[in-house]
Amino acid sequence: MINNISNMIPLILAIALAGDPFPYEKEEAESSAAINTHELKAHVYRLAGPEFMGRKGDGGERAAEHIVAAFTKLKLRPAFSDSYFQPIPWLLSTPRADGKTIAGRNVGCFIPGSDPALADEWIILAAHYDHLGQKDGKTYWGADDNASGVAMLLEVAEAFALTEVKPNRSIYFISFDLEEVGLQGSNHFAAHPPRDLAKMRAFLVADLLGRSMADVMNEYLFVLGTETSPGLAKAVSEAPTVLGLTTGLLGADLVGTRSDYGAFRDRKIPFLFFTTGVHRDYHKPTDLPDRIEYEKLTRNSRYIEAMTRRLADVAEPPRWEPAPEGPGMDEVATVLVLFERALAKPDIVKLTQSQRQRFEESRDRLAEISRRKVMTRSERNWLINTGRWALATAF
Repeated sequence: MINNISNMIPLILAIALAGDPFPYEKEEAESSAAINTHELKAHVYRLAGPEFMGRKGDGGERAAEHIVAAFTKLKLRPAFSDSYFQPIPWLLSTPRADGKTIAGRNVGCFIPGSDPALADEWIILAAHYDHLGQKDGKTYWGADDNASGVAMLLEVAEAFALTEVKPNRSIYFISFDLEEVGLQGSNHFAAHPPRDLAKMRAFLVADLLGRSMADVMNEYLFVLGTETSPGLAKAVSEAPTVLGLTTGLLGADLVGTRSDYGAFRDRKIPFLFFTTGVHRDYHKPTDLPDRIEYEKLTRNSRYIEAMTRRLADVAEPPRWEPAPEGPGMDEVATVLVLFERALAKPDIVKLTQSQRQRFEESRDRLAEISRRKVMTRSERNWLINTGRWALATAF
């Protein structure tokens, strides 16, 4: 009995704290076709608050219901036949002690396309809602990972729902579960889609949108995946400038399969992955709502909304045509800036002597490639290996 009570303490505490007045209730309740900073902030504080217990277990189930309530309020159609939920089965056949029959739930809705000739085609905008939950008496709040992405998703869905002019293609807004557990939610969705995958024209996903890579790339939003399709590369290159925002192109192979695009990439669906990158609070209890840069999150959300609308309306959709050389010189420029700033701010990016030496050598080699404006295949392979090493060690 004592053990049972002790196991219930986190849940009892969360419910008690959830009863406190939510300080951003008014902002959360607002409905507007415009993406607003105060609404995004309200969503992040709610999703990274005590009610959802780090969005895992019982807290994750309540978070899913909260997202569905937002979709229902906007009168958006359920994505999975007559349901907003897509159950994710257990990967193992062994029954659970608590009697639960599913591992988690994806949630989603959609807006039907307005053009009869294109309405059967669809694109997805996605952001996972799960996080690490509670461990050893600590809550992993996940404000940036990925309450920031879900806040964007809710605001963009609201913008489309309340805008009079509807998209030509259908848009699905999906929030995956179990991203933190082997990308199970997105893998299950791709294997059991609500529509024909052959008619999916693009997959857009965001993960970590409110901070800064290594706490030094303040104005940057990284965009990965343009190398999968010339149409996507063209859409990104022609996107309107957003004041205060710089898009840094990277190849997805440089970071590996680190988010929910993997299952769609493997099925040769053109994709874009939006992120501001990892930082000192990544996967720590210190990933808190008061550390999010909300003006930056607003700029990023508006950019993603514009990109979603463009791909939903463009006459010629992007097609899968991977470029082996990746994003080319744009990628070189992005990584060069990151390495330069990391070296220039030793108080923020704390490198060992050997790491610093490798960073300096890499910076010099990137600068040389940038000067001659040509990168060989072997140099691209070196860049991939160097980028992955930096993510695994220094960042």
